[in-house]
Amino acid sequence: MFELSGVRAGYGDTTVLRGVDLCVPPSSVVALLGPNGAGKTTLLRAASGILPCWEGRLVVDGADLTNRGPHEVAAAGVCHVPEGRGIYPALTVRENLVLQSPRGQEDEAIERATSVFPILGERLGQTAGTMSGGQQQMLALSRAYVRRPKVVLLDEVSMGLAPKVVDEIFEFLHVLAREGSSLLLVEQYVTRALELADYVYTLKKGSIGFRGEPAELDGEDVFSEYLGHSAAEPALHGPPA
Repeated sequence: MFELSGVRAGYGDTTVLRGVDLCVPPSSVVALLGPNGAGKTTLLRAASGILPCWEGRLVVDGADLTNRGPHEVAAAGVCHVPEGRGIYPALTVRENLVLQSPRGQEDEAIERATSVFPILGERLGQTAGTMSGGQQQMLALSRAYVRRPKVVLLDEVSMGLAPKVVDEIFEFLHVLAREGSSLLLVEQYVTRALELADYVYTLKKGSIGFRGEPAELDGEDVFSEYLGHSAAEPALHGPPA
């Protein structure tokens, strides 16, 4: 169980999150949706310990991790894949995977990462920053596989990628979910996120609006109120192919 309870957080004198309550049950996928500027990235930063909670609690498996450091939250089984390419670009693919691996399990972790993203196996000696954007994102996502985390926080992991790569990313997310990790997913491809999700929350101006199952989020009024678009608008489905 991963839970944020009454969380208020922000930057400087600016409050971004206002009393957020959010729960990710074991072995489930939760989609977090909302318009730009709603506070989704801020929520994931607070959830991973990067950003302090001014009020409220962060609880993982009954342990209160409020305002613990990111390394302590990670040690509790939470893996944060941030927006952008979360890799070490000057290191090789192999070196990146070794750094992501649990100590003493480096060879197993490399084998595990390359089994789900075979292209990484072909580029182990390549400097990570010279790969394509999609390959770099695969390398970043592999951290969420080799560590076998309880909860994975995913921030717009398909952003800026070609449609074929997006398909591979979502296939990987299905694998993560099938193997038992819980996912908290912020995603521009709303329709695909809802297909994957067991539960959905919407965030608007730093507050939770709708919460429930994806099937409940199908009315024009709900999409318009909480996401800022109509249900028919292409913006909800990500960039055109």
